[in-house]
Amino acid sequence: METRNSTEKKNPLLSAAALIVRSRVLIFLLFAAAAVFCILSVNKVKINNDLTNYLPPESETRRGLSVMEEEFAAFGTMEVMVSNVTFERAQELAGEIKAVPKVTGVEFDDTPAHYTRASAHYSIRFGGPASDPEIKAQMDRVRGIVAPYDHYISSNIIDNYSDQLQGEMSVVILLAVIVIFAVLLLTSRSYFEVVIFAIVFVFAALLNMGTNFLLGEVSVITNTIAVIMQLALAIDYAIIFAHRYQDAAELYPDTKEALTQSLAKSIAEIASSSLTTISGLAALTLMQFRLGYDLGIVLSKGILCSMLTVFLLMPGLILLFPRALRKTRHKKLLPNITGFGRFLVKSRVALVVPFLLILPFAVYCSMNVDYSFSDDSVDELVYSETREATHKINDTFAPNSLIVVLVPSGDYAAEEAILRDYAKISQVKSATGLANIEIDDTHVLTSYVGPREFSEILETDLEEAELLFTAYGLEKKEYGAIAAPDEYKAPLVDLFLYLFEKIDQGAVQLSEQQQETLLSLRGDLETGVAQLRGEHYDRFILTAAVPATGEESIALIEQLRAAARAHYPEGEIFVIGDVTSSRDLEASYKSDSKLISLLTIGFVFLILLFTFKTPVGAAVLVFVIQGSIWINFSFPYLTGLRCSFVTNMIVSAIQMGATIDYAIVLNSRYQGLRALHPKREAMALAVNEAFPTVVTSGAIMSVAGFLIAWRISDVYVGHIGLAVGRGALISVILVMTVLPQLLLLFDSWIEKTTFRTHSNEGGDEG
Repeated sequence: METRNSTEKKNPLLSAAALIVRSRVLIFLLFAAAAVFCILSVNKVKINNDLTNYLPPESETRRGLSVMEEEFAAFGTMEVMVSNVTFERAQELAGEIKAVPKVTGVEFDDTPAHYTRASAHYSIRFGGPASDPEIKAQMDRVRGIVAPYDHYISSNIIDNYSDQLQGEMSVVILLAVIVIFAVLLLTSRSYFEVVIFAIVFVFAALLNMGTNFLLGEVSVITNTIAVIMQLALAIDYAIIFAHRYQDAAELYPDTKEALTQSLAKSIAEIASSSLTTISGLAALTLMQFRLGYDLGIVLSKGILCSMLTVFLLMPGLILLFPRALRKTRHKKLLPNITGFGRFLVKSRVALVVPFLLILPFAVYCSMNVDYSFSDDSVDELVYSETREATHKINDTFAPNSLIVVLVPSGDYAAEEAILRDYAKISQVKSATGLANIEIDDTHVLTSYVGPREFSEILETDLEEAELLFTAYGLEKKEYGAIAAPDEYKAPLVDLFLYLFEKIDQGAVQLSEQQQETLLSLRGDLETGVAQLRGEHYDRFILTAAVPATGEESIALIEQLRAAARAHYPEGEIFVIGDVTSSRDLEASYKSDSKLISLLTIGFVFLILLFTFKTPVGAAVLVFVIQGSIWINFSFPYLTGLRCSFVTNMIVSAIQMGATIDYAIVLNSRYQGLRALHPKREAMALAVNEAFPTVVTSGAIMSVAGFLIAWRISDVYVGHIGLAVGRGALISVILVMTVLPQLLLLFDSWIEKTTFRTHSNEGGDEG
């Protein structure tokens, strides 16, 4: 006992391990309290469904969206297609839809953009935010109107989208757990280990999900994949500790002693293994496109939660069930593949040569993938009713893009001129602003009128109109309304809003007919003002017959900007929409993709350099995993599958950070055996020893990724899952085939460039 205490004083890891084992009851209580907090916090995490919110803050789209969020009311939109209908009936349907409360606009006419091949296309706007329950109710009324017909609906009003994805992910997790536990049973040493793994992971996942509350909000992509990616990336830690404990239990009869010794060794090994994964995730946080930051922070936090749970909670669980672990021990179920290792050794570079021949082709393919920068052009892997409707509408009619132009407020004459210019542009199907919303045949909302004109519009006495103008002038400190009321003019929109305010205050009494006239006008006017006029900016809403991406679309954006700039030589103008967000996303991708690749490779290389103390060895390991990444991202090019740009950036970092562990395991086993055996025999044995760990980790990651791709309807999440699953599988294959031969090929160079000379008791073989 004295010897152990003496050792603990010299070894801080042993001291820490002993403290954890002794404090298990307190740790149980702390984890229970943390679990309660996290359970209460999970449903309070705000989920962000809009990827444009993660654009770089300095991008035009992000700045423009910030202005709109601050100054304008949001509004819901629907794109509805009705098939097998005559034009006359389609017109009647348009009237029925327009009569639905809260519907502020229905675009429909006899042009090919709205009626072709017995199909009608309606672009519908609602007078309220997409999240408003009343707007959702009116959307259901529109659905009811078109329900008797063949119809397709695409809308930005999405009910419980996050809940839908979480429901799909629940099925994925259930299936993944079944498959993963089957894999763990094959690679475990005790059947009861799997039960402990389950308890540990549930606590780790709960801690990560609950602490997302402290971040304020997370993206829907992060929220959807975080749990299963945490499982795929960090389940190794529990396996490593369990196997360390099983080894120690054979040497130390006392369970606490065995736990202390195994935990001390596991802390260093697991912490070292996690560094490469966290380094890849840390690189994501430096992306200009802030989705990388969101995902990197949450997954890094997940790795830390998993480590803490393994280090703190798992020892106590093992101490609760030592007999169950002993009684359920079993023989290794995985085969011994030392023979395969010897085959690799004898065949020398037989697998390296085809790898090197394939690599340039893979690099070319991966560099020329046609990534998508808009939602609609990503190929879905799982059927989605909403996306099916969008594709059907886009395939039947000319493409539509919603574009918003923001100009400094206050100059209605300039706004009217800009809208006239926009109406002359062939691709612009509609352009709406305050300056072209008609009140009658001769007036729009921004028309300047005097008392006589206003009295005619309102059908009231001239004296009453003059009194209103005088009161308006006094309040606005425009004394021309008092000095010469007959000559004073004011914008109709401001006069109406002032009149509504006075009616609400009881200062103005109207006849029944006047009230009827104003009531029909008031709702539309106030909705229009909320959507089109802000404190510092006014807004134009345009529908353009251009796709979300392409040279034609960019050219239109510049044309719209130039038309606005002609009337506003000074002051900031924003042109934003699907086209500009796609352009900004593409710009951020071009810089981010290179940055993330270089940072991930650099971080991982430095960690390997400090771990193995040889630049050549570190370079060989990184080269193989980078090769697997190039091969992985050649598949979209070869298959013609169009995936989102976020897939490349996110999965590249995850694949490098996570699957480099497979290479580390093999190299660590080889370096350890290299001191005891000739190098060829050491490699054959290392392949066999690394096989259970590499296959377990790789299988879990592949299964998790492929299940996400097979089950999740969100195109971003689905493609990330597919690339993660495929990448893990490719990495496992290369690590277990090409890497052993490369390590032997560069063995002498690795030895020569190692910072510290290691003894080689077995010697070299010729």
